[in-house]
Amino acid sequence: MALPATRLDRLTGPITEAGRCLQFLFRMLAGIRLSGPQILTVLQQTYLIGARSLVIIMICGFFVGMVLSLQAINALEQFGASDQVSLLVGKSLFRELGPVLTALLFAGRAGTSVTAEIGLMKATNQLEAMELMAIDPVQRIALPRFAAGVISVPLLTAMFSAMAILGSVVFAIGVIGLDAGIFWSKLQTGVYFEKDFLGGIWKSVVFGGTISLIAVYFGYSARPTGAGVGTATTNTVVLSSVLILIFDFIMTSFLT
Repeated sequence: MALPATRLDRLTGPITEAGRCLQFLFRMLAGIRLSGPQILTVLQQTYLIGARSLVIIMICGFFVGMVLSLQAINALEQFGASDQVSLLVGKSLFRELGPVLTALLFAGRAGTSVTAEIGLMKATNQLEAMELMAIDPVQRIALPRFAAGVISVPLLTAMFSAMAILGSVVFAIGVIGLDAGIFWSKLQTGVYFEKDFLGGIWKSVVFGGTISLIAVYFGYSARPTGAGVGTATTNTVVLSSVLILIFDFIMTSFLT
């Protein structure tokens, strides 16, 4: 018995959309030229979507570090191991919380901005005007924003983790009064550069590419109306958040 058309569309729709998204990715990658103007455009977009996200990343990172230290000390004191707080905070930050929270914040702040910007260009026929002038909008508009996202998220992740460690230092040493030497020695000897720090950076590269691809694709394929741009922006946040958590589990399984 054949499935109704509407039910069949619900089953095949996500697969078709994923295939179109991959085609869009290959189309962008085919436009890489490494020319001076293209590199300059990527750097400009890196500033717009990366550097302008620094404030929220730094603030959130600082208070996440303080909250982690508070919860860790409360838990470790029951076992007489409160001096291990820096090890617990460092491991959880570099491996998991740093890349994941940075990616979620980036999706909410920069991903939506990119989708709305490209969707507005489509709604005002700017992309069609580029095509009429023999300018590929994917290469000129989508590619620089995608590359900027891939570059920005690892850098923002490193900044988030640094500010979180600072928040942990302020709370654990400044407020609770833990010994500074023990705090730093546990962090230095227990957190490994290749396994912990670089593992988190690799995650952030994947997260940055995922968010940026979703943002430019939904913006480019949005319906040219106000409602269409709003729907595309919402879909960017929702799908990016879900995929970040899914990819985090998969990569953690392989990197552990």
